Amino acid sequence: MASVRLESVKRRFNNVTAIEDITFEIPDGEFWVFVGPSGCGKSTILRSIAGLETVTSGKLYIGDKQVNNIPARQRDVAMVFQNYALYPHMTVAQNIAFGLQMRKIDAKVIQERVMTVARSLSLEHLLERKPKQLSGGQQQRVALGRAIARQPQVFLLDEPLSNLDAQLRDDTRAELKQLHQQLGITTIYVTHDQVEAMTLADKIVVLNRGQIQQIGEPQYIYSQPANRMVATFLGNPPMNILPAKFTGHSFDVGGQMLPCPNSVRERLRPTAGQGFDLGIRPENIHLNEPQRRTERTEEKFGLEVEVKVVEPLGRETLIRVGLPGSGVMLNIQTGANVRLHPGDGALRPPHRGDRLCLELDLDKLFVFDSATGNRFYP
Repeated sequence: MASVRLESVKRRFNNVTAIEDITFEIPDGEFWVFVGPSGCGKSTILRSIAGLETVTSGKLYIGDKQVNNIPARQRDVAMVFQNYALYPHMTVAQNIAFGLQMRKIDAKVIQERVMTVARSLSLEHLLERKPKQLSGGQQQRVALGRAIARQPQVFLLDEPLSNLDAQLRDDTRAELKQLHQQLGITTIYVTHDQVEAMTLADKIVVLNRGQIQQIGEPQYIYSQPANRMVATFLGNPPMNILPAKFTGHSFDVGGQMLPCPNSVRERLRPTAGQGFDLGIRPENIHLNEPQRRTERTEEKFGLEVEVKVVEPLGRETLIRVGLPGSGVMLNIQTGANVRLHPGDGALRPPHRGDRLCLELDLDKLFVFDSATGNRFYP
Protein backbone atom coordinates (compact mmCIF):
# COMPACT_ATOMS: atom_id res chain seq x y z
CA MET A 1 0.00 0.00 0.00
CA ALA A 2 1.16 3.52 -0.74
CA SER A 3 0.16 7.14 -1.06
CA VAL A 4 -0.29 8.75 -4.49
CA ARG A 5 0.94 12.29 -5.17
CA LEU A 6 0.74 14.47 -8.27
CA GLU A 7 2.65 17.75 -8.51
CA SER A 8 1.67 20.22 -11.24
CA VAL A 9 0.88 17.43 -13.70
CA LYS A 10 -0.13 18.38 -17.24
CA ARG A 11 -1.10 16.23 -20.20
CA ARG A 12 -1.44 17.65 -23.67
CA PHE A 13 -2.34 15.98 -26.96
CA ASN A 14 -0.95 18.23 -29.69
CA ASN A 15 -2.88 21.48 -29.13
CA VAL A 16 -5.47 19.95 -26.80
CA THR A 17 -4.93 20.16 -23.03
CA ALA A 18 -6.48 17.13 -21.30
CA ILE A 19 -5.33 17.95 -17.76
CA GLU A 20 -3.88 21.22 -16.54
CA ASP A 21 -1.73 21.77 -13.44
CA ILE A 22 -3.16 18.91 -11.35
CA THR A 23 -1.83 18.73 -7.78
CA PHE A 24 -3.07 16.53 -4.92
CA GLU A 25 -1.94 13.82 -2.50
CA ILE A 26 -3.97 10.73 -1.60
CA PRO A 27 -2.90 9.32 1.80
CA ASP A 28 -2.16 5.63 2.11
CA GLY A 29 -5.32 3.53 2.37
CA GLU A 30 -7.90 6.17 1.43
CA PHE A 31 -10.66 5.80 -1.18
CA TRP A 32 -10.81 8.82 -3.49
CA VAL A 33 -13.33 9.30 -6.28
CA PHE A 34 -12.71 11.47 -9.36
CA VAL A 35 -16.00 12.79 -10.68
CA GLY A 36 -16.99 15.16 -13.44
CA PRO A 37 -18.67 15.38 -16.84
CA SER A 38 -17.44 13.44 -19.85
CA GLY A 39 -14.17 14.82 -21.19
CA CYS A 40 -13.13 16.51 -17.93
CA GLY A 41 -9.83 14.59 -17.72
CA LYS A 42 -10.58 12.08 -14.95
CA SER A 43 -9.70 8.97 -16.96
CA THR A 44 -6.58 10.67 -18.32
CA ILE A 45 -5.37 11.25 -14.75
CA LEU A 46 -6.08 7.61 -13.88
CA ARG A 47 -4.26 6.32 -16.96
CA SER A 48 -1.32 8.61 -16.20
CA ILE A 49 -1.03 7.15 -12.69
CA ALA A 50 -1.21 3.66 -14.17
CA GLY A 51 1.53 4.45 -16.69
CA LEU A 52 -0.73 4.05 -19.73
CA GLU A 53 -0.31 7.76 -20.53
CA THR A 54 2.91 9.76 -20.37
CA VAL A 55 2.47 13.12 -18.66
CA THR A 56 3.66 16.19 -20.54
CA SER A 57 5.11 17.79 -17.41
CA GLY A 58 4.96 17.56 -13.63
CA LYS A 59 5.88 14.86 -11.13
CA LEU A 60 3.97 11.72 -10.21
CA TYR A 61 4.75 9.69 -7.08
CA ILE A 62 3.55 6.34 -5.78
CA GLY A 63 4.74 6.13 -2.21
CA ASP A 64 8.06 7.95 -2.04
CA LYS A 65 9.12 6.92 -5.54
CA GLN A 66 8.76 9.17 -8.57
CA VAL A 67 7.29 6.98 -11.32
CA ASN A 68 7.24 9.28 -14.36
CA ASN A 69 9.79 7.13 -16.17
CA ILE A 70 8.83 3.77 -14.67
CA PRO A 71 6.84 1.51 -17.05
CA ALA A 72 3.30 0.50 -16.13
CA ARG A 73 4.18 -3.12 -15.33
CA GLN A 74 6.63 -1.98 -12.62
CA ARG A 75 4.36 0.50 -10.82
CA ASP A 76 2.56 -2.14 -8.73
CA VAL A 77 -0.92 -0.84 -9.48
CA ALA A 78 -3.97 -2.82 -10.57
CA MET A 79 -6.51 -1.29 -12.93
CA VAL A 80 -10.11 -2.36 -13.55
CA PHE A 81 -11.56 -1.14 -16.83
CA GLN A 82 -15.12 -0.31 -17.81
CA ASN A 83 -15.22 -3.15 -20.35
CA TYR A 84 -13.92 -5.88 -17.96
CA ALA A 85 -11.02 -6.92 -20.30
CA LEU A 86 -11.28 -10.63 -19.38
CA TYR A 87 -9.52 -13.34 -21.36
CA PRO A 88 -12.36 -15.21 -23.13
CA HIS A 89 -10.49 -18.52 -23.45
CA MET A 90 -9.69 -18.71 -19.72
CA THR A 91 -11.89 -19.82 -16.86
CA VAL A 92 -12.80 -17.52 -13.98
CA ALA A 93 -10.06 -19.10 -11.85
CA GLN A 94 -7.48 -18.66 -14.60
CA ASN A 95 -8.48 -15.03 -15.15
CA ILE A 96 -8.09 -14.24 -11.46
CA ALA A 97 -4.77 -16.08 -11.28
CA PHE A 98 -3.26 -14.65 -14.47
CA GLY A 99 -1.52 -11.62 -12.95
CA LEU A 100 -0.01 -13.79 -10.20
CA GLN A 101 1.26 -16.36 -12.69
CA MET A 102 2.95 -13.62 -14.74
CA ARG A 103 4.83 -12.64 -11.59
CA LYS A 104 5.87 -16.27 -11.09
CA ILE A 105 4.29 -16.53 -7.63
CA ASP A 106 4.22 -19.98 -6.05
CA ALA A 107 1.32 -22.14 -7.31
CA LYS A 108 0.07 -22.89 -3.81
CA VAL A 109 -0.05 -19.19 -2.93
CA ILE A 110 -1.92 -18.51 -6.18
CA GLN A 111 -4.52 -21.17 -5.39
CA GLU A 112 -5.04 -19.80 -1.90
CA ARG A 113 -5.46 -16.23 -3.14
CA VAL A 114 -7.85 -17.25 -5.90
CA MET A 115 -10.08 -19.09 -3.42
CA THR A 116 -9.96 -16.23 -0.91
CA VAL A 117 -10.89 -13.67 -3.53
CA ALA A 118 -13.59 -15.91 -5.03
CA ARG A 119 -15.23 -16.32 -1.63
CA SER A 120 -15.13 -12.59 -0.91
CA LEU A 121 -16.85 -11.85 -4.25
CA SER A 122 -19.24 -14.86 -4.18
CA LEU A 123 -17.54 -16.39 -7.23
CA GLU A 124 -16.50 -19.75 -5.80
CA HIS A 125 -19.28 -21.63 -7.65
CA LEU A 126 -18.25 -20.03 -10.98
CA LEU A 127 -14.52 -20.78 -11.02
CA GLU A 128 -14.70 -23.28 -13.90
CA ARG A 129 -16.89 -21.14 -16.14
CA LYS A 130 -15.63 -18.94 -18.94
CA PRO A 131 -16.57 -15.25 -19.33
CA LYS A 132 -19.19 -15.87 -22.03
CA GLN A 133 -21.08 -18.05 -19.52
CA LEU A 134 -21.31 -15.20 -17.00
CA SER A 135 -23.64 -12.24 -16.58
CA GLY A 136 -22.31 -8.70 -16.81
CA GLY A 137 -22.24 -8.37 -13.04
CA GLN A 138 -20.36 -11.64 -12.63
CA GLN A 139 -17.81 -10.60 -15.27
CA GLN A 140 -17.26 -7.32 -13.45
CA ARG A 141 -16.65 -9.16 -10.18
CA VAL A 142 -14.10 -11.39 -11.92
CA ALA A 143 -12.28 -8.28 -13.17
CA LEU A 144 -12.29 -6.91 -9.63
CA GLY A 145 -11.10 -10.26 -8.30
CA ARG A 146 -8.14 -10.31 -10.70
CA ALA A 147 -7.08 -6.89 -9.40
CA ILE A 148 -7.60 -7.80 -5.73
CA ALA A 149 -5.64 -11.05 -6.02
CA ARG A 150 -2.52 -9.14 -7.01
CA GLN A 151 -2.54 -7.23 -3.71
CA PRO A 152 -1.15 -4.09 -5.39
CA GLN A 153 -0.13 -0.84 -3.74
CA VAL A 154 -2.92 1.04 -5.52
CA PHE A 155 -6.29 0.14 -7.09
CA LEU A 156 -7.38 2.16 -10.13
CA LEU A 157 -11.03 1.72 -11.11
CA ASP A 158 -12.27 3.35 -14.33
CA GLU A 159 -16.09 3.47 -14.27
CA PRO A 160 -16.26 -0.24 -13.36
CA LEU A 161 -20.03 -0.30 -12.71
CA SER A 162 -21.34 1.67 -15.69
CA ASN A 163 -22.34 -1.44 -17.67
CA LEU A 164 -24.41 -2.96 -14.85
CA ASP A 165 -28.14 -2.62 -14.33
CA ALA A 166 -29.36 -0.35 -11.53
CA GLN A 167 -29.93 -3.00 -8.84
CA LEU A 168 -26.67 -4.81 -9.54
CA ARG A 169 -24.82 -1.50 -9.55
CA ASP A 170 -26.14 -0.76 -6.06
CA ASP A 171 -25.18 -4.23 -4.80
CA THR A 172 -21.70 -4.14 -6.33
CA ARG A 173 -21.10 -0.63 -4.99
CA ALA A 174 -21.81 -1.88 -1.47
CA GLU A 175 -19.46 -4.83 -2.04
CA LEU A 176 -16.72 -2.47 -3.22
CA LYS A 177 -17.02 -0.32 -0.14
CA GLN A 178 -16.90 -3.36 2.13
CA LEU A 179 -13.87 -4.76 0.30
CA HIS A 180 -11.99 -1.51 0.67
CA GLN A 181 -12.73 -1.47 4.40
CA GLN A 182 -11.33 -5.00 4.63
CA LEU A 183 -8.24 -4.54 2.44
CA GLY A 184 -7.34 -0.91 3.16
CA ILE A 185 -5.62 -0.48 -0.22
CA THR A 186 -5.31 3.03 -1.64
CA THR A 187 -8.08 3.28 -4.23
CA ILE A 188 -8.84 5.77 -6.99
CA TYR A 189 -12.25 5.43 -8.59
CA VAL A 190 -13.38 7.32 -11.69
CA THR A 191 -17.06 7.91 -12.39
CA HIS A 192 -19.49 10.44 -13.82
CA ASP A 193 -22.18 9.17 -11.42
CA GLN A 194 -22.42 11.56 -8.47
CA VAL A 195 -24.34 8.96 -6.40
CA GLU A 196 -21.36 6.59 -6.61
CA ALA A 197 -19.05 9.46 -5.70
CA MET A 198 -21.09 10.48 -2.64
CA THR A 199 -21.55 6.95 -1.28
CA LEU A 200 -18.07 5.50 -1.90
CA ALA A 201 -15.56 8.26 -1.36
CA ASP A 202 -13.45 9.25 1.60
CA LYS A 203 -12.78 12.33 -0.53
CA ILE A 204 -14.12 13.53 -3.86
CA VAL A 205 -12.14 15.32 -6.56
CA VAL A 206 -14.50 17.30 -8.80
CA LEU A 207 -13.00 17.97 -12.23
CA ASN A 208 -14.07 20.09 -15.16
CA ARG A 209 -12.21 20.88 -18.38
CA GLY A 210 -9.01 19.31 -17.12
CA GLN A 211 -8.86 21.30 -13.90
CA ILE A 212 -9.68 20.52 -10.28
CA GLN A 213 -12.73 22.45 -9.11
CA GLN A 214 -12.79 21.20 -5.51
CA ILE A 215 -11.43 18.45 -3.25
CA GLY A 216 -13.13 17.44 -0.02
CA GLU A 217 -15.29 15.02 1.89
CA PRO A 218 -18.58 14.26 0.12
CA GLN A 219 -20.89 15.99 2.59
CA TYR A 220 -18.67 19.07 2.79
CA ILE A 221 -18.61 19.48 -0.99
CA TYR A 222 -22.38 19.01 -1.11
CA SER A 223 -23.02 21.64 1.56
CA GLN A 224 -20.17 24.03 0.64
CA PRO A 225 -19.63 23.85 -3.14
CA ALA A 226 -16.78 26.04 -4.33
CA ASN A 227 -18.58 27.19 -7.46
CA ARG A 228 -21.70 26.84 -9.60
CA MET A 229 -20.35 23.85 -11.52
CA VAL A 230 -19.74 21.82 -8.35
CA ALA A 231 -23.09 22.90 -6.89
CA THR A 232 -25.04 21.69 -9.90
CA PHE A 233 -23.02 18.52 -10.47
CA LEU A 234 -23.36 16.99 -7.00
CA GLY A 235 -26.91 16.34 -5.90
CA ASN A 236 -29.83 14.48 -7.46
CA PRO A 237 -31.85 16.38 -8.48
CA PRO A 238 -29.22 19.11 -8.86
CA MET A 239 -29.17 22.52 -7.22
CA ASN A 240 -31.50 25.03 -8.87
CA ILE A 241 -29.80 28.07 -10.39
CA LEU A 242 -31.93 31.22 -10.70
CA PRO A 243 -30.50 34.11 -12.74
CA ALA A 244 -31.34 37.28 -10.82
CA LYS A 245 -30.73 41.02 -10.74
CA PHE A 246 -30.48 43.08 -7.59
CA THR A 247 -33.03 45.90 -7.64
CA GLY A 248 -31.70 47.84 -4.67
CA HIS A 249 -33.66 45.92 -2.05
CA SER A 250 -34.71 42.60 -3.66
CA PHE A 251 -33.68 40.06 -6.30
CA ASP A 252 -35.66 40.09 -9.54
CA VAL A 253 -36.06 36.44 -10.61
CA GLY A 254 -37.94 36.08 -13.87
CA GLY A 255 -40.10 39.10 -13.07
CA GLN A 256 -40.86 37.98 -9.50
CA MET A 257 -39.25 39.45 -6.42
CA LEU A 258 -37.24 37.66 -3.75
CA PRO A 259 -36.02 39.67 -0.77
CA CYS A 260 -32.26 39.94 -0.33
CA PRO A 261 -31.47 38.55 3.15
CA ASN A 262 -29.63 40.97 5.43
CA SER A 263 -26.68 38.56 5.69
CA VAL A 264 -26.26 38.56 1.90
CA ARG A 265 -26.58 42.35 1.69
CA GLU A 266 -24.00 42.87 4.44
CA ARG A 267 -21.57 40.39 2.91
CA LEU A 268 -21.82 41.36 -0.75
CA ARG A 269 -22.98 44.99 -0.64
CA PRO A 270 -24.64 44.58 -4.06
CA THR A 271 -25.50 47.54 -6.27
CA ALA A 272 -28.74 48.08 -8.17
CA GLY A 273 -28.68 46.27 -11.52
CA GLN A 274 -25.93 43.85 -10.51
CA GLY A 275 -26.50 40.31 -11.77
CA PHE A 276 -26.10 37.13 -9.74
CA ASP A 277 -26.91 33.43 -9.97
CA LEU A 278 -28.93 32.32 -6.95
CA GLY A 279 -28.69 28.66 -5.96
CA ILE A 280 -31.10 26.64 -3.84
CA ARG A 281 -31.37 22.88 -3.47
CA PRO A 282 -34.68 21.12 -4.22
CA GLU A 283 -35.06 19.93 -0.61
CA ASN A 284 -35.06 23.57 0.51
CA ILE A 285 -38.09 24.42 -1.64
CA HIS A 286 -41.54 23.58 -0.25
CA LEU A 287 -45.06 23.69 -1.59
CA ASN A 288 -46.93 26.57 -0.04
CA GLU A 289 -50.69 26.87 0.25
CA PRO A 290 -51.89 29.99 -1.60
CA GLN A 291 -53.47 31.74 1.41
CA ARG A 292 -50.06 31.78 3.13
CA ARG A 293 -48.64 34.04 0.41
CA THR A 294 -49.38 36.99 2.69
CA GLU A 295 -47.25 35.50 5.47
CA ARG A 296 -43.93 36.39 3.85
CA THR A 297 -40.84 36.73 5.94
CA GLU A 298 -37.25 37.34 5.04
CA GLU A 299 -36.40 33.69 5.74
CA LYS A 300 -39.18 32.18 3.60
CA PHE A 301 -40.73 33.59 0.46
CA GLY A 302 -42.97 32.27 -2.27
CA LEU A 303 -42.71 32.10 -6.05
CA GLU A 304 -45.62 31.45 -8.38
CA VAL A 305 -44.77 28.61 -10.76
CA GLU A 306 -46.37 26.28 -13.28
CA VAL A 307 -45.86 22.49 -13.17
CA LYS A 308 -44.06 21.17 -16.27
CA VAL A 309 -43.10 17.56 -15.37
CA VAL A 310 -44.06 15.27 -12.46
CA GLU A 311 -41.95 12.20 -11.61
CA PRO A 312 -43.55 10.05 -8.87
CA LEU A 313 -40.91 7.87 -7.17
CA GLY A 314 -42.95 6.23 -4.43
CA ARG A 315 -42.01 7.85 -1.14
CA GLU A 316 -41.21 11.14 -2.86
CA THR A 317 -42.12 13.08 -5.96
CA LEU A 318 -39.82 15.15 -8.17
CA ILE A 319 -41.53 18.13 -9.77
CA ARG A 320 -40.09 20.29 -12.55
CA VAL A 321 -41.64 23.74 -12.63
CA GLY A 322 -41.19 26.98 -14.53
CA LEU A 323 -41.69 30.64 -13.69
CA PRO A 324 -44.48 31.89 -15.99
CA GLY A 325 -43.24 34.29 -18.65
CA SER A 326 -39.58 33.36 -18.23
CA GLY A 327 -37.24 30.52 -19.06
CA VAL A 328 -36.35 29.90 -15.40
CA MET A 329 -36.89 26.27 -14.34
CA LEU A 330 -36.70 24.66 -10.89
CA ASN A 331 -36.67 21.15 -9.45
CA ILE A 332 -38.67 20.40 -6.30
CA GLN A 333 -38.28 17.31 -4.11
CA THR A 334 -41.37 16.66 -2.01
CA GLY A 335 -43.52 13.94 -0.47
CA ALA A 336 -45.39 11.46 -2.63
CA ASN A 337 -48.67 13.29 -2.04
CA VAL A 338 -49.10 17.01 -1.64
CA ARG A 339 -51.95 19.36 -0.73
CA LEU A 340 -52.54 21.87 -3.49
CA HIS A 341 -55.55 23.82 -2.29
CA PRO A 342 -56.43 25.21 1.14
CA GLY A 343 -59.29 23.41 2.83
CA ASP A 344 -59.05 20.46 0.44
CA GLY A 345 -58.99 17.38 2.62
CA ALA A 346 -57.73 15.11 -0.15
CA LEU A 347 -54.04 14.81 -0.89
CA ARG A 348 -53.09 14.37 -4.53
CA PRO A 349 -49.96 14.71 -6.64
CA PRO A 350 -49.70 17.79 -8.84
CA HIS A 351 -50.35 17.57 -12.56
CA ARG A 352 -48.83 19.28 -15.56
CA GLY A 353 -50.23 22.79 -15.87
CA ASP A 354 -51.06 23.22 -12.16
CA ARG A 355 -50.13 26.58 -10.66
CA LEU A 356 -48.24 26.26 -7.38
CA CYS A 357 -46.82 28.60 -4.78
CA LEU A 358 -43.32 27.67 -3.65
CA GLU A 359 -41.72 28.55 -0.34
CA LEU A 360 -37.95 29.01 -0.47
CA ASP A 361 -35.75 28.77 2.61
CA LEU A 362 -33.65 31.82 1.91
CA ASP A 363 -31.34 31.03 4.81
CA LYS A 364 -30.18 28.11 2.58
CA LEU A 365 -29.57 30.39 -0.39
CA PHE A 366 -26.29 30.36 -2.34
CA VAL A 367 -25.10 33.31 -4.41
CA PHE A 368 -22.71 32.79 -7.33
CA ASP A 369 -20.90 35.16 -9.67
CA SER A 370 -22.97 35.01 -12.86
CA ALA A 371 -19.83 35.46 -15.00
CA THR A 372 -17.26 33.14 -13.39
CA GLY A 373 -19.54 30.83 -11.38
CA ASN A 374 -17.46 31.33 -8.22
CA ARG A 375 -19.38 31.25 -4.96
CA PHE A 376 -19.94 34.65 -3.33
CA TYR A 377 -22.14 33.53 -0.45
CA PRO A 378 -22.12 31.87 2.03
